Amino acid sequence: MNAHDVKGRVALVTGASTGIGRATALLLAEQGARVMAVARSASGLASLCAEADIAHVALSLLEPDAVKRVIDETHRQLGPISILVNNAGAGGWGEASIWDQPIDTWNTTMRLNLEVPFLLTRAAAADMRQLGWGRIVMVSSTAGQIGAPRMSAYCASKHGLIGLARSVAHDVGTFGGTCNAVLPGWVRTPMAEADAVADADRFGITVDEVWAQRDASYPRGRVVEPEEIARIIAWLASDAASAVNGEALTAALGGLW
Repeated sequence: MNAHDVKGRVALVTGASTGIGRATALLLAEQGARVMAVARSASGLASLCAEADIAHVALSLLEPDAVKRVIDETHRQLGPISILVNNAGAGGWGEASIWDQPIDTWNTTMRLNLEVPFLLTRAAAADMRQLGWGRIVMVSSTAGQIGAPRMSAYCASKHGLIGLARSVAHDVGTFGGTCNAVLPGWVRTPMAEADAVADADRFGITVDEVWAQRDASYPRGRVVEPEEIARIIAWLASDAASAVNGEALTAALGGLW
């Protein structure tokens, strides 16, 4: 991949203070993109920006008018958006079996995992249309293709994100844009760590044992690294992936989850 593909382009990355979002923001910045990083954690963003020249907005995307504030601030600081990485999302470890699933959990998960990406995509795609070029990447999950117990909201939202990507791909494809979804398997991020803690409590084992089981479930004997997902996202944002549109790319080392 030619790093200059993204040089000078404005890239908006959500959930950028940790894990996949952080790795993606750093890689795009390294390749010359002008990155706007969005996350709830002001300290996490400060740490990120200490490593690279990255603009940032610290807020929860669930706040009223949060999407408008992010778009406006990106325009003010950097200009129109040509790369959007919808990475922020709620995990599924706090959910319950469907008969006990709180409606508040469903609503919050669907809003953050699906509605916010829709709103950001709608706004960014308007910029991309004017620019005549654009790249949108939805960070879904292997749970976007497979069902799991006690995860109705998470699975539904991640399935929906793939459908959103496939629909948007038709719209943005008319002017040379692309929209794709990346489906990571187990990646040792803070979100996955919280899930591991919940599993450890549920099964009466240690968190390290949970991760050992996850490692063993993959042919490589390990889970995926955030940087591996970031490289896929950066490739999708490049001209090298100009023919890839409306696809769901699984990144799980050949494993199921």
